[in-house]
Amino acid sequence: MLQKTLETNPYVKLLLDAMKHSGCALNRGRHFSCEVCDGNVSGGFDASTSQIVLCENNIRNQAHMGRVVTHELIHAFDHCRAHVHWFTNIRHLACSEIRAASLSGDCSLVNELFRLRFGLKQHHQTCVRDRAVLSILAVRNVSREEAQKAVDDVFQSCFNDREPFGRIPHSKTYARYAHRDFQNRDRYYANI
Repeated sequence: MLQKTLETNPYVKLLLDAMKHSGCALNRGRHFSCEVCDGNVSGGFDASTSQIVLCENNIRNQAHMGRVVTHELIHAFDHCRAHVHWFTNIRHLACSEIRAASLSGDCSLVNELFRLRFGLKQHHQTCVRDRAVLSILAVRNVSREEAQKAVDDVFQSCFNDREPFGRIPHSKTYARYAHRDFQNRDRYYANI
């Protein structure tokens, strides 16, 4: 499932290109690890080893694999392009969790329908906030109030940071368009 995701998922293909363009090319054997995990977590980004851990016992199907890899690649991209203090600055963690929830498809309308959470005004922003708080609580020993405050403090700027997609990719079609735009963004400067 991982190999198919790396080769065919447009979100993942864009993120891999963006990582390479930023000087942080990923190698499947070195930067991805499939492991049996405790609990119901599906994956994680280990900043100390720059490795994406995929929980093979908790990933249900190909679509789920694609969302998990995309989510974790956004963390890897943030780690590459910014000086993220994952373990000492909860606001940095909150920012990356906001971006990952917003850009990975975690909060797409289809996924919200499966969770029976639809019809909400600004459902995407509400979902992103909720998922970012839950992700912080899963990896840090802080109160819900601390996690919520961190998310609230950075929400607007981090929610509006859509790199490398340029837009919120609400579907694979949007992700393909974003990938095409990313590949062509320097085309007009090549001859200058």
